[in-house]
Amino acid sequence: MAYIPFPDISPEIYSFEIFGLTLALRWYALAYIAGLLIGWRLILRLIATARLWPKGAPMQAEQVERLLTWVILGVIIGGRTGFVLFYQPGYYLANPGQILRVWEGGMSFHGGFLGVVVATLIFCRREAIPMLSAADLMAVATPPGLLLGRIANFINA
Repeated sequence: MAYIPFPDISPEIYSFEIFGLTLALRWYALAYIAGLLIGWRLILRLIATARLWPKGAPMQAEQVERLLTWVILGVIIGGRTGFVLFYQPGYYLANPGQILRVWEGGMSFHGGFLGVVVATLIFCRREAIPMLSAADLMAVATPPGLLLGRIANFINA
């Protein structure tokens, strides 16, 4: 019977030791970083395209950079909180010191999504940006990050 073998790719791209501590660059982290950077660049290009915004772009480039900061916090805090609450609440109740150890793995898509929604709501309110316009921009910017994240999931498997 013919089949396609599942590739055996290490989850670590590169690891090194510094001061007795082993640090590793992982495919999953690289997927997050690349997805966020691609999304940021896409939004910058969209707001610079005048024909898309007859009444003017909903935000300026500096605001997009601030939004990126909020989105990064939303992804990390929401993703980790979602993992803790949805997958292993008993373990983390017994070991609360483990909650912040993001580098050991454990992020949830739905927690990250909720974190980004909350972060974007806060950002839009603070910056007086229409939420639906921000949602439109983020709907275009999000798919590349999701694609890279799914690919990284296969590497982590």
